[in-house]
Amino acid sequence: MERFNVLVVDDDKEIRDGIEIYLKNEGYVVLKASDGSEALRLLEDNEVHLIILDIMMPEMDGIQATFRIRDSRNIPIIMLSAKSEETDKIHGLSVGADDYVTKPFHPMELMARVKSQLRRYVRLGTYADTGGEIQVGGLTLNPESKELLVDGEPARLTPTEYRITELLMQNAGRVFSINDIYERVWNEQAYNADNIVAVHIRKIREKIEADPKNPRYLKVVWGIGYKIEK
Repeated sequence: MERFNVLVVDDDKEIRDGIEIYLKNEGYVVLKASDGSEALRLLEDNEVHLIILDIMMPEMDGIQATFRIRDSRNIPIIMLSAKSEETDKIHGLSVGADDYVTKPFHPMELMARVKSQLRRYVRLGTYADTGGEIQVGGLTLNPESKELLVDGEPARLTPTEYRITELLMQNAGRVFSINDIYERVWNEQAYNADNIVAVHIRKIREKIEADPKNPRYLKVVWGIGYKIEK
């Protein structure tokens, strides 16, 4: 069995320790930090495959930490947020978090999200073989290296942004509803998925479009969903 290292970042010791118990029961190796600054130091010295990151923390909060992590790493980030932090939650997704879980949460829900993220992103071998490169205009996606080139230049996508782009490019011209995208990429039933998908779509546009407000590739079909134009 593959051993994955998960970093849990929360200023509440009881929450950190509680998450650790469930992660260890699932066979994961657990690292813990009480704020974003400590998390960044641990990342420098340890191989980490996934991060569970609280939004509200002293010293350096989860938003700032995500922004810094995304400067150099594409490992999955699951953000923890209170229900009252909706704006921060959307901001977290916009700077590069892959998913979020709202406090209070059931531990098994969090474990399911962890397994889903690791299954899709950590090991390239978990992807089905999709054949050779996919080309749509100036976009070139390599399913083996998990790399997207825009006019020959690499686009730094987060794991979730990559999966959305892969889905749409593999089905160029086909329109996917928000619920379709969520259920295929997150591998769970869509519930209030509009914001989370819309934020990722906006970030993808910023990375692949010369003019995100007038996109050449990633188009909205009003009242239906999104597509990559053939």
